[in-house]
Amino acid sequence: MVVVVMGVSGAGKTTVGTALAVSLGCRFVEGDLLHPVANIEKMRAGIPLTESDRMPWLAAAHAVIGRAVERRESMVIACSALKQRYREVLRGDCRGVRFVYLKVIQATAAARSATRVGHFAGPALVPSQFAALEEPADALTIDAARPPEEIVAAIRHEFGI
Repeated sequence: MVVVVMGVSGAGKTTVGTALAVSLGCRFVEGDLLHPVANIEKMRAGIPLTESDRMPWLAAAHAVIGRAVERRESMVIACSALKQRYREVLRGDCRGVRFVYLKVIQATAAARSATRVGHFAGPALVPSQFAALEEPADALTIDAARPPEEIVAAIRHEFGI
């Protein structure tokens, strides 16, 4: 199974995704590291990505997911997956891909983004992330304000893993 931990910048995708992967004893992929350098520079400058900016990144993330599915490898990937069509690109024709949506309020996302160290997506991007967000109907939705260990336990319980 591949679990995509999704949500806006500052939702806690990396924290929860890493903890879930450790709990499951599987690989964790930080989706932000799949961005082309030009995307990273735009985000570092506080410039939201365009649809065309996102497509190579989504294709790269889909390729990682596809390889894991082909190998029957369990994996957790953190990826914003803000829109339904992005989630469709990520899943493609792969079976066994599940989405977890970490739902967070904008103030919390902005505060978290402002305090994290070494990340290129700062609080200036949070409003554009919320503007682009299409909340998923087909994902496990979890309140991102909960402690990470509770979120991991809820994911494992809901997915039976």
